[in-house]
Amino acid sequence: MDERAALALLSDELAAAGDDAAVVDGLVVTTDMLHDRTDFPAGTTRYTAGWRAVGASLSDVAAMGAPATAAVAAYAAPTFDRDELLAFVRGASDVCERVDTEYVGGDLDGHDEFTVSTTAIGRTDDPVPRSGARPGDVVCVTGTLGRSAAALRLFDRGRTDRANDLFRFEPRIAAGQGLAPHATAMMDSSDGLARSLHQLAEASDCGFAIESDRVPIDDAVREVADDGEALELATTFGEDFELVATLPEEALSAVRDATDVPLAAIGSVREAGDGVTMDGEALADRGYTHG
Repeated sequence: MDERAALALLSDELAAAGDDAAVVDGLVVTTDMLHDRTDFPAGTTRYTAGWRAVGASLSDVAAMGAPATAAVAAYAAPTFDRDELLAFVRGASDVCERVDTEYVGGDLDGHDEFTVSTTAIGRTDDPVPRSGARPGDVVCVTGTLGRSAAALRLFDRGRTDRANDLFRFEPRIAAGQGLAPHATAMMDSSDGLARSLHQLAEASDCGFAIESDRVPIDDAVREVADDGEALELATTFGEDFELVATLPEEALSAVRDATDVPLAAIGSVREAGDGVTMDGEALADRGYTHG
């Protein structure tokens, strides 16, 4: 098989897989790769890089409604500075500790660009797919949106301490487990709210009607953008790693009681022919582009 055919086959397989993580006999497995030029702005500490890289994979486990059991990372760089490497491991270990799991090691290699590949593992016998949303369900988002967009602006402005703080998000492992018994579909918002809704709509063969005044915009966005731009950053920038889920309206109260973070109901599931809209207007399929 030539390279082009192999890539086409891989693309088809990935599209068929669809969900945030693979589930094999109850074992949830996911992997991510992050690069210096596309994922870690100038000023990102190695501690934040370790936290964020491992956190990205843990977020995929959360999106399946599963508890996490372990995470590993492969670390590649042009040179190995002991303090930077230790800071990375501390960040990776701390984000795991935050969600009651364990960082169990990884690998080191030389590379011309700082690159991290992470894998997280969880376990569940009842994963939540992207494909179960039903007309009449409520659309919910955990936490707030726009933190990473704000962090990027602050990195650009040299406010690196504040930016690093915003860049270290908490994977929604506990919230995912609270949502799982009731959620009909779920994914994380790493590609942005708008793109996530389009992905859920395609997987579930449905539409969505979102109300902009219900979108939970992080306060940090107000530090870097006016009101008009704030909504755009919160809905299209991505990299926030919150959970986007659908569930029956009657389950909303129980889920809020079971989750450890705020849960905003931002709209409803509609028929497929209704498309994806916000305030009655078509919501474009825009979001984070992986470089």
